Amino acid sequence: MPMMQIIYIGFGGFIGAVSRFLVSRFLNNLIPSFPLGTLSVNLIGSFILGFIVYSVSLGRNISPDMRDFITIGVLGGFTTMSTFAYESFRLFELDQIMLFTLNMILNFVLCIAAIYAGKELAVLITK
Repeated sequence: MPMMQIIYIGFGGFIGAVSRFLVSRFLNNLIPSFPLGTLSVNLIGSFILGFIVYSVSLGRNISPDMRDFITIGVLGGFTTMSTFAYESFRLFELDQIMLFTLNMILNFVLCIAAIYAGKELAVLITK
């Protein structure tokens, strides 16, 4: 693995992690009882991943270094599956079953929908 690829991914991870922190902190302050920040970064990350992956598959030329920087680095640092799992477990543990269920359903359904939306944007732009 080339050293520059590792540097690109590492720098992307830094950008993604700091962005996740800022977005999550801001949005979680809006609705303290619900992990809106985690849901939002998962949706944004899913949309961008869908857009990048389907853009490449539709023939858009994105260099492998840029693709790794964004998908592995930035999105890897930005999306929050482990945080989602912890926050969901805490809601369950606190007997917040309605919020637990809402969080599980919204993250699952909306993130898949965001992948689809990213794909559709890639198709639209590629035409």
